[in-house]
Amino acid sequence: MTDQLDLPEELPSTPSEFADDHPEVWERYADLGEACSDAGPIDDETKRLVKLALAVGAQSEGGVHSHVRRGLDDGVDPEALEQVAILAITTLGFPQAMAALSWIADLTEDA
Repeated sequence: MTDQLDLPEELPSTPSEFADDHPEVWERYADLGEACSDAGPIDDETKRLVKLALAVGAQSEGGVHSHVRRGLDDGVDPEALEQVAILAITTLGFPQAMAALSWIADLTEDA
């Protein structure tokens, strides 16, 4: 069923299975994401960096991977993605920022 929904090509297995099992919920979730994205004047690259920063702050490795992957797909400079983690040093702390840098590097080392 996921091929009928608007899913990213490389959606991890858990959300993909959720979308298969609950397509109406997934569609509404996607609609909410689009509405939130359209709710203000922030440009697309800045939104991607903000979403990455939120994932870093939440210490969500999967979220960081997702937003780095999408950022790279959208042409965001890998150095800009890394700077998000560097900016986290003074707000979240050095260990959290280093974890985020390692998660970002998981995807940017070859970029």
